[in-house]
Amino acid sequence: MSRIKEFNLPDLGEGLTEGEILAWLVKVGDDIELNQPIVEVETAKAAVEIPAKWAGRVQSIFHPEGSTVEVGTPIIAIDTDPGAGPVEESTTAAPASDLPTPSAASLAAVQVAPAEGMVEPGLIGGVAPGGRTAVLVGYGPRNAPAKRRPRKGELPSQPAAPAQPAPPVPAAPAAPAPAVNGTARAAGPVLAKPPVRKLAKDLGIDLATLTGSGPLGSITREDVQRAASGTPAAAEPLVATAPATAAASFGADREQRIPVKGVRKLTAENMARSAFTAPHVTEFLTVDVTRAMKALDRLRGRREWRDARVSPLLLVAKAVLLAVKRHPMVNSTWAGDEIVVKEYVNLGIAAATERGLIVPNIKDAGRLSLRELADAMTDLVQTAKSGKTSPADMSGGTLTITNVGVFGVDTGTPILPPGESAILAFGAVREQPWVHKGKVKPRLVTTLGLSFDHRIIDGELGSKFLRDIGDFLADPEAALLAWT
Repeated sequence: MSRIKEFNLPDLGEGLTEGEILAWLVKVGDDIELNQPIVEVETAKAAVEIPAKWAGRVQSIFHPEGSTVEVGTPIIAIDTDPGAGPVEESTTAAPASDLPTPSAASLAAVQVAPAEGMVEPGLIGGVAPGGRTAVLVGYGPRNAPAKRRPRKGELPSQPAAPAQPAPPVPAAPAAPAPAVNGTARAAGPVLAKPPVRKLAKDLGIDLATLTGSGPLGSITREDVQRAASGTPAAAEPLVATAPATAAASFGADREQRIPVKGVRKLTAENMARSAFTAPHVTEFLTVDVTRAMKALDRLRGRREWRDARVSPLLLVAKAVLLAVKRHPMVNSTWAGDEIVVKEYVNLGIAAATERGLIVPNIKDAGRLSLRELADAMTDLVQTAKSGKTSPADMSGGTLTITNVGVFGVDTGTPILPPGESAILAFGAVREQPWVHKGKVKPRLVTTLGLSFDHRIIDGELGSKFLRDIGDFLADPEAALLAWT
């Protein structure tokens, strides 16, 4: 039985086909235990720590941090019997079934079929038990030689021919090639940016005949234009002068290209699908929340609430949950030939993280007391900011709140998360002049923006739902007495 076991990147669920290695939690030579986290991988929804399937010593790490790896690809090799002495070079990885696997609780989402047999050099994939190729469901085998597109100017690879001595050629002094812009260029590769190369191609100029005036002898746009007009380059003065300011360029040298992957890629796909599937309607309501803010101050002063995080968003969440009880149709999903009205509320709270926007949700939030809701929201936000939100916490949402007010924004027209029928934007709370009891006074005011799926929620229902949220925020005590 082989000591060296190769651990493949597992399918972490929900159709994962690849993941980005964010950080290795171990290094070559480390002794590890069963179920010990060894690598942090970012999927399309969250960052996940993957535990070791075997105890032993890290023999090899196949992919560095920052690389994107397909599911089923070996990422690490583990020596499962480091006390047996040095590893022989002929030792190869063995199937995972030769050793006991860790507990189901820690590896429920990372069980993968063990690899059997070695991958033939130059092939992508490998032979699985029974002579078939192990692939993900819905993806065909890729046992084909790995290819890359040849670089520009590179000839296709040809079988090596036996070397033959070249016939002697009488030596003769080579005449220097004439330089179009007046100065001979030293032999070597031509240095020019892609926009400059394209300009030269369009004008029919051979870059090899030019001498660059740019940094490190690179050829600039002005060199090409000068050659096209037939104007020789001016001789360099003997006395050094200040360099002329180069004309502004608007090409690739002043652009940044950011790969779309992970959370950003999933968010883009979901938003595009929702925006062009559900007919969105957005309504706005401006509310005097002075009484609500005073109620929060009184709540913070109570002994049992002093260790809790009390924020305006807490009252907004409570207002939404109470309004859903009064208008259950708002908490529903369009299912083609039917509407699914849900009796539970998985309340999503949009959170901005370093890896992009995520929307974890509080399961069955309608059953929680105000203190339980406050604690759940605190845990949700802290977990999201630390990048530890699990895919399960971001699945199954039924209604969402996005707090754009933390960015100083008054409100917005939010896009519905797929499968939900309503999302509320909570704007900044500002002191503004407001008519109160017949007089203009400074009051604390906010603006709410409610987007909803018009297939499910008509204008009357959406307006009543938004009005109830506003009534609660205007006078929480009176709303609680009237509705509960």
